[in-house]
Amino acid sequence: MKIGVFALQGAFAEHSAMLHRLGVESREIRQRADMNDSFDGFILPGGESTVMRKLLLELGLQQPLSEQLDHGVPIFGTCAGLLLLAKQVENGPTCLSRMDIAAKRNAYGRQLGSFTTVAPFAGIDSIPMTFIRAPYISRTFGAAQPLAEVNGKIVAAQQGNMLVTAFHPELTADTRVHAYFLDMVRRAAQKAS
Repeated sequence: MKIGVFALQGAFAEHSAMLHRLGVESREIRQRADMNDSFDGFILPGGESTVMRKLLLELGLQQPLSEQLDHGVPIFGTCAGLLLLAKQVENGPTCLSRMDIAAKRNAYGRQLGSFTTVAPFAGIDSIPMTFIRAPYISRTFGAAQPLAEVNGKIVAAQQGNMLVTAFHPELTADTRVHAYFLDMVRRAAQKAS
């Protein structure tokens, strides 16, 4: 199994380290040529969503990523990655427009509004959650299903082979959210074969 981690901004190295801890190979994606490799799944890390959107477009990565998603390749978006996958974004542009979610950018305020908490995640139990200038999901619709809430706000959701979190599981020692995503990748591979 090989996961492509978009290394445009944010904690991409921490995602790769988490995958390594789980015994899974990863490769950083920085340019269009990197998409010529074969991947079983992708991670879109956090960062600044408008900058990441601009880089995806300018580097020619949006189209090949969209084609992979059209073929059902699983993807996990954290924080800005959530915003890039959302069909609706309050206070910002959409990018990939894949998930049936409406999201609010910088919902918890500036960097000083960052916080950590512990909350239940469907199918996992309670997990540590680190929020940094995080969005939240204001609503799910269509096929998207909420997986976690904090203070009445949806902070994780899944729709088919797409998983998003408003928080950064790669910044904790807890591997369970990444393991959850890797189970999605395994199921997708079994279904495709």
